[in-house]
Amino acid sequence: MPNQVSRRIYDFLKDLPPFSFVKEEGALLQVAGRVEVQYQPIGSIIFRPGEPPRERFFLVKEGAVELFAVNEGEERLIERFGEGEVFGIRPLLAEDEYLFLARSAEETLLYAINTEGFRELLPNYPELSSYLATLMAGSTRSALQVKARQAPALIEKENLGGPDLLDLQTIHRAREPISCQASDRIITAAKLMSEHNIGSIIIVDKKERPVGIITDRDLRQKVATGIKSNQELVVEIMQSPVICIPPSITVADVQIEMMRHKINHVVQTEDGTDKTPLTGVISKHDLLVKQGNNPAILIREIARSQSATELRVLRERAERLLSLYLSREVSISFITTVMTQINDEIIRKCIKLSLARMQADGRGNPPALFDWLALGSQGRGEQLLRTDQDNALIFEDVPEARYPAVKDYFLQLSSYATEFLNDVGFAYCPGDMMASNPNWCLSVSKWQSQFSHWMHVNTPESMLHTSIFFDFRGVWGDGSLPAKLTAHIFSNLEKPSQRFLSSLALAALDNPSPLTFFRNFVVERSGEHKDQFDLKARAMRPLTDAARVLMLEARQGSVNNTFRRYELMAKLEPQNAELYQAAAEAYEVLIRLRATMGLRRNDSGRYLKPSELSRMQRLLLRNSFGPVKETQSLLETRFQLNFLR
Repeated sequence: MPNQVSRRIYDFLKDLPPFSFVKEEGALLQVAGRVEVQYQPIGSIIFRPGEPPRERFFLVKEGAVELFAVNEGEERLIERFGEGEVFGIRPLLAEDEYLFLARSAEETLLYAINTEGFRELLPNYPELSSYLATLMAGSTRSALQVKARQAPALIEKENLGGPDLLDLQTIHRAREPISCQASDRIITAAKLMSEHNIGSIIIVDKKERPVGIITDRDLRQKVATGIKSNQELVVEIMQSPVICIPPSITVADVQIEMMRHKINHVVQTEDGTDKTPLTGVISKHDLLVKQGNNPAILIREIARSQSATELRVLRERAERLLSLYLSREVSISFITTVMTQINDEIIRKCIKLSLARMQADGRGNPPALFDWLALGSQGRGEQLLRTDQDNALIFEDVPEARYPAVKDYFLQLSSYATEFLNDVGFAYCPGDMMASNPNWCLSVSKWQSQFSHWMHVNTPESMLHTSIFFDFRGVWGDGSLPAKLTAHIFSNLEKPSQRFLSSLALAALDNPSPLTFFRNFVVERSGEHKDQFDLKARAMRPLTDAARVLMLEARQGSVNNTFRRYELMAKLEPQNAELYQAAAEAYEVLIRLRATMGLRRNDSGRYLKPSELSRMQRLLLRNSFGPVKETQSLLETRFQLNFLR
């Protein structure tokens, strides 16, 4: 009869993979009876690279263990294992030496599982064998072991100054791809992945052109769970189409593709399309092996943080990364993508912390579906610095009798969230354009009514709110609620809407050319910022306002970012493509300048003293005013604004 300790261990193991595949209680009790319980103080080394395999693999009972790649004495975090997660499994199947350093990140209790006793179960439990083979074939740990060996050949160094600049390097040779045919069975693909210790396999046609990809996650979710048989064809579980890249591409561009498509692998082909043969494959972890100060690592740490204090430190790290990017002239497109991802993750974490506080207050779970709307520069994906907040909250329609209580819940939630954001460094909005304001925490139908009012009552106040709220972007929910709001706006535009668009265009002309007759900068004449140039109001806002009205007129609601709006307009209106491209480039110059000055002075970068600019900065700034003036002239002609003045 098993003792009480064995029974407690059994109860913990039985619901966790891979132990959950052992269906016979007696067999799993035998495993539990041979488990060694190990206490590891914080900082304890569990195994080191190069050590021979132990007779045990490990399960975290309590605490956390971190896995590091070690190169010339430098440690790089690869993975963190929490309660219920297995690590050190390679010796169980491969009987290989350890390639990584495992260290307890906090006080930790481990269950050390006897490999010999556990290995005896494999012939009797095919599902267990399949799961372990799948885990071994493509788990993050196994994939990284190969990539760590291959890393020197993956990226060609270009003497860019340090490890933080690896994203600027060019990938001339991706990892050698392993592929199979679309007519192959899943078990064939899994065996190939296991033999080569890789996390993905590319499916190709008879001409070696990529048609799909299978990752370790696909095997775990679709095969190990029993949803699909390993005897079915690979096309049953592959992801298709694949995202392709050309033979020579920078790490930064690869990161953009991965962020944009929310994927972990890209495929390299002869010409960067799926119409030519496969030449290589790159995974997110291929990049992480080479990068320590990587935005993906920052985002992962944000997701794991537990307080606003931690978030503030991580956002400060992001600003150091931003400063590095700016100093090395990294493209603004890449910079805004990275910083928006970081800001979005911070917002989501603040909402999670706020939901936890609501639970602690006894308020329970949200009473309705909701989404958090980022507005202004963050809504447009352009907020590089920690400027003040602009946000709102939208929740699904509920019966009128429930509305006060539901709104009260979300107002309190918003109050907590904006407080957390303020603690991180995103200051409260002076104009109270925040979700904690009852005016900006509304149901779908009430938001629709509010937008209709702004569109039909064209007062200066309505135009101000339009400039802030019409660039909304959902960052919390599934996107369905913001989509309803977008559909409502375009539905209103189907009605006679020239007056609204004309009023919007007229508002975009409120700030004329930023140069005086003598080609000096127009500066503030009085107040706190006397003799300073207002970069936001005089140069950036005219371009954002013009882009917004042009997109509304074109009925395009899928793009918020200003310079990407101009790039889209260049495609929609080829006759104005040169102007729109110039406007996009000018806006990128302005964003870069504002971020650079803001980081230098530790402020918003909005106000500049012309004397503090370098000669090149003055020239670039002055040149950006041309597209501002020309874009305003286009609006004036298109909407016949002379008749409205």
